[in-house]
Amino acid sequence: MSCSENTNAQIGDPLEALDDAQAAAAFRRLVRHLRHRHDAQNIDLMGLAGFCRNCLADWIVEAGAPLDRAAAREVIHGMPAAEWKARFQTEATPEQLARMEASLQRNAVS
Repeated sequence: MSCSENTNAQIGDPLEALDDAQAAAAFRRLVRHLRHRHDAQNIDLMGLAGFCRNCLADWIVEAGAPLDRAAAREVIHGMPAAEWKARFQTEATPEQLARMEASLQRNAVS
């Protein structure tokens, strides 16, 4: 799975004016929500929105967090990613994989 960077930042975008502390609080709430909702499979998130928990971990590393990918994924999953995968991840169906591929095409940066 891969999530291409696709940002829509525009001059005057109200998101850019959001206070960093408020944005960080919302991000933490999102991560805690995903930790609670183990039933929301990464493959389904990828298929619907083109990103998943692993993408969030990659994005915090790309944003400058002093973590490697494994440590960043542990931050997001609330446990080592391998443990999360063993406990909660189900086998992807061909339909889920097809939805994910179609969704990822929409992430492509033009």
